Amino acid sequence: MKEIFDNVFYCGRLDKNRMVFDQLVPLKQGTSYNSYLVKGADKTAVIDTMYAPFAAEYVQELCDCCSNIDYIISNHAEPDHSGAIGALLEKFPKARVLCTAKCAENIVNMLHVDPASITVVKDGESVDLGGKTLQFMAAPWVHWPDTMFTYCPEDKALFTCDFFGAHYTNFDIFADKSDELRESAKRYYAEIMMPFRNFCAKYLAKVIEMNPNYLLPSHGPVYKGADISFITDLYKQWTSPDVARKVVIAYISMYDSSKTMSEYLCKKLQDNGVSVVLADIMESDEGCIAEELIDAAGLVFGTSMVLSGPHPKTPYVATLANMLRAKIKFYAVIGSFGWGGNLSGSIDAAFNVIKPKKLPDVIVKGRPREEDFAHIDALVEEILPLLPQS
Repeated sequence: MKEIFDNVFYCGRLDKNRMVFDQLVPLKQGTSYNSYLVKGADKTAVIDTMYAPFAAEYVQELCDCCSNIDYIISNHAEPDHSGAIGALLEKFPKARVLCTAKCAENIVNMLHVDPASITVVKDGESVDLGGKTLQFMAAPWVHWPDTMFTYCPEDKALFTCDFFGAHYTNFDIFADKSDELRESAKRYYAEIMMPFRNFCAKYLAKVIEMNPNYLLPSHGPVYKGADISFITDLYKQWTSPDVARKVVIAYISMYDSSKTMSEYLCKKLQDNGVSVVLADIMESDEGCIAEELIDAAGLVFGTSMVLSGPHPKTPYVATLANMLRAKIKFYAVIGSFGWGGNLSGSIDAAFNVIKPKKLPDVIVKGRPREEDFAHIDALVEEILPLLPQS
């Protein structure tokens, strides 16, 4: 338990050993689960709780320093934040769980919390702890429909749940503004927030207008004072509708033909002043590719044929781009096959949410020949007018 500022305490946990988040997102250094204790003159509140594997030690720590908890604020029902609600209620059965209506539905269904313990709060409502007020700000789709923020006006402290988070564990309490934190925050945004970019932009503007003294997310460090602009400036870039003069080439190659084609395309684009990320799908995890898609104008798939379709990891990348609602304006498929099949069909089918322009395929039988590289040259000429001018 560490005091952040007057009667507001950090009671989170660093989980440096966690390797994968939600069985989907690879973690480079684990993650943190942030929970905050707020003590007023009359009442005490916890803002977000704890991931269930850490619940016992977390609850014990709270019991050691609190004779009573009056409110359990659930900004979001996902179990990494709400997993200890039941255990807290066992110790403090008179506590009220305060959350949005959608969050109440979720924690009843997901955690079997007794509905009688829940009080639904609406946007703008507040509770008085005695010298500290907690105001509730609905923030749906940042990043679940149940999300809200909690604001303490006396301290100008905004508890933002997943917004402004990072899977980052190299901190005590406050942000260090390091390149490592920037990278972790970018990766987190790409994987968690990017599908909800328009909502993020909306609530980013509200946060900037509020001009808080503290931003307290549920993953990663706390931002205070002038350091808040470190993360809000990054979010301005990431939520912008603009794309860079940049193309991601995600390739997979069984016998180097698709690799050769991808490398050739990369060189030709670079010769025309295009920033290119050449990502070997077998060596790049989902988070690395997601990060690069934040500002990419286009995505090219270089793929080998497996039986009658593309290597199965290739349409997975297309599905990822589609799920994350990447801002890409176009995509293309290049690659090689042995005896036949459809190299692009399942990739095309993956784009059922976003609708980037499909450029002509460059698909060859066996190793590419001179005329095949000429088709790649033609693809470059299709790509260049679709990129922002340098």
